[in-house]
Amino acid sequence: MAEKTLEALLKEDRHFPPPQDFRERAVVRDPKVYEQAAQDRLKFWESFAQQLHWFKKWERVLEWNPPLAQWFVGGRTNLSFNCLDRHLTGSRRNKTAILWEGEPGEERTLTYAQLHREVCRFANGLKELGVCRGDRVTLYMPMVPELAIAMLACARIGAPHSVIFGGFSAEALRDRINDSKSKVLVTADGGWRRGAVVPLKRNADEALEGSPSIEKAIVFQRIGTDASPIMKPGRDLWWHELVARQPDWCDPEPLDSEEMLYLLYTSGTTGKPKGIIHTTGGYMVGCFATTQWVFDLKEEDLFWCTADIGWVTGHSYVVYGPLLNGATTLMYEGAPDFPAKDRFWTIVKKYGVNVFYTAPTAIRAFMKWGEEWPKKHNLSSLRLLGSVGEPINPEAWIWYRQTIGGGRCPIVDTWWQTETGHILISPLPGITDLKPGSATRPFPGIEADVVDDKGNSADAGYLVIRSPWPGMLRGIYGDPERYKTQYWARFPGVYFTGDGCKRDADGYFWLLGRVDDVLKVSGHRLSTMEIESALVDHQSVAESAVIGKPHEIKENAIVAFVTLKGNVKATPELMDELKAHVVKKIGSIARPDEILFTAELPKTRSGKIMRRLLRDIAEGKALGDTTTLADTSVVQALKEKYEESE
Repeated sequence: MAEKTLEALLKEDRHFPPPQDFRERAVVRDPKVYEQAAQDRLKFWESFAQQLHWFKKWERVLEWNPPLAQWFVGGRTNLSFNCLDRHLTGSRRNKTAILWEGEPGEERTLTYAQLHREVCRFANGLKELGVCRGDRVTLYMPMVPELAIAMLACARIGAPHSVIFGGFSAEALRDRINDSKSKVLVTADGGWRRGAVVPLKRNADEALEGSPSIEKAIVFQRIGTDASPIMKPGRDLWWHELVARQPDWCDPEPLDSEEMLYLLYTSGTTGKPKGIIHTTGGYMVGCFATTQWVFDLKEEDLFWCTADIGWVTGHSYVVYGPLLNGATTLMYEGAPDFPAKDRFWTIVKKYGVNVFYTAPTAIRAFMKWGEEWPKKHNLSSLRLLGSVGEPINPEAWIWYRQTIGGGRCPIVDTWWQTETGHILISPLPGITDLKPGSATRPFPGIEADVVDDKGNSADAGYLVIRSPWPGMLRGIYGDPERYKTQYWARFPGVYFTGDGCKRDADGYFWLLGRVDDVLKVSGHRLSTMEIESALVDHQSVAESAVIGKPHEIKENAIVAFVTLKGNVKATPELMDELKAHVVKKIGSIARPDEILFTAELPKTRSGKIMRRLLRDIAEGKALGDTTTLADTSVVQALKEKYEESE
C-alpha cells in the first residue's frame, strides 16, 4: 500500500471509550475475553453451543481438512426449535418476537407462541405439498412476517431455503431457481415500495415459464384487489387457504449439524450468481454469539436491523440472531424516505428502538437530507448504533454518533460477508475504545490477519482469515472447484476475503473495500475509500464514488462521481476546489483526474454503490448486469451525462 497516503487518511486521533454507564451494564465487560478465546478457540465456540438445544451432542467441535470444515461433528439440532420452542417454557412465551411495520403504516405483532404456531402451520403446509428433508424452497417475498415464518418453517423440516430479494427481476429469479432446482416457490401477490406495488407474482409467473423444477407456488396475499394476480390452476395456491387446514404443531427434524440450512446467491461481476451454502449447527452458534456480544443484547431491547431479508444481513440479524437470543426484532417493509425523509426516525420514536443497525450508504443519505429530519424526533431510546455493508467514512461515523446517537451511543462498525455467515470483525461496545472509520478488532475466536502478496503478515494488504469459524460457507452450490479457487487458492489453507485492509499500531483493522477497488496510480496503490473519504470530508459533498480508468502513463486515472449536499451548485470552481481538497487530505498522487457531479449514484436495493457500473461508464463499455439496481434509470442517465462531458 502507499503508506504515506494511507497514513494521511487513517491517522485518526479521535477516540471514544465506552461510556461508564454503558460499560457497567454491558454483556461483555472484561477485555480478557480476547486472550481467553485465542488460547482455546474451540472451547470458546463450544461455550456458546452449550447454551443452545441439541437433540444429540456433538462428538468433536471441529474437523478441518482445508478448505473443508465441519463444526460440532455428529451433533443434531434444529434452528427453528432454538429460535422458538426453546423460549416457550418461560417468560418469553408471550413476549413479542416480531414487531412489524408495513409501508403504508400497518402494525402487527407476533409473540413467540404465536410465531411458533404460524411456523408449525406453514411447515405442515409444505409437507402436505410433498416437501421433504433436503428439498430446496425458493422464497421471493416482500418484507412481511410471513417471510420469516417461511424461513423458520423450512428450517423446521430440514428443507433448505433460498431467499431471493424481492427487487430482483424475473430473469434473475429464474436463474436462481434453476441453479438450486427448487421444488416449491413461495411468493406474494405483490409488495409496497414508495407507494407503488412491486409486482412479485407477475415476475414469478414469468420466471416459472422457464423453471421446470417448481411443482407448486404458494402465494401470500399482501396487496389484495390492487394486485389482481393470475393463479395458475394445479400449480398456484393461496397461503391463507393452505395454512387454514393445518395443525398447530409440527415436530422439528433433528438435523445433523452439517445439513444445509440455506442457499443465498451473490452476484458476481461476471458469470452466473454463486449459491453460497450455509449449514445448520455452526451458523446457528455464530449468529447466536455475535448477536448477543456485538449488539450487547438485553432482554428488554427492541432490535432493528434495517436490512432486507433478501440479503445475508437480514438472514442473520433480522431473523435468526435476534430470535435465537429471545429478542424482539423489528421488521419494516418500506423505504427510509417514504412518505418523508424522517420515516426511520418516526419508527424509532414510535416503538422506542434501542439498537439500530444500518448501512453507511443510508447514513450518508441521512447526512445529505440534513439534520432537521432526525431532530424532529426524540431518539433518546437508542443506546447502541451499528454499521454494516461497506467501510464507513470517519465523518459519516461522527455524524451518525452525534446526530442520531446524541453523542452517547457506542457504534459497532461491523465487517463480514455473505460467505462468512456472521460478523467477524467488530467492536465489543462495553470494552472497545472506538476510532471513527475502523471496524476495530476481530471478534473473539476469529483469527483474522492482514497479508502482503506473498501471504506474509503485514501492516497493509489483503484481509484473510487464518482458521475456520462456525458460520463459514461450506461451498458454492453445484460448483466445488469454484469454491476452492475463489476463496482458498490465492493463499493455500487461508480464506481470502477479497478485501483490502490496513492494521494500525493498536492492532485495529481499517477496511478499504474490495481489492478490485484498489487503484494503482503511477506505482502507488490507492484505496478508492481513501479518496472517497477525502471528498466526503469537504463540506459541500454528500456522497462520492471513485473508480479507476485505464491510463497509458499512470496505469489508472482517478474518476470521481460526486453528489453534493442540499442546494450546493456544481461549478467548475467547486470541481477545482474538490481536487485541491483531495490533494490536501491525501497528497498530489490522489488528485482526481475527472469529477462528475451527479444527483444520484447507481445503488442496489440494499444500498451498495455499484462501482462496477461506474467503471463500465468511465471506460465506455456496455453496461453489465443491472438486475440488482434499485433504479436502472440512474445509471443510464449517468452514462449519457458522462458521454456528454467527454
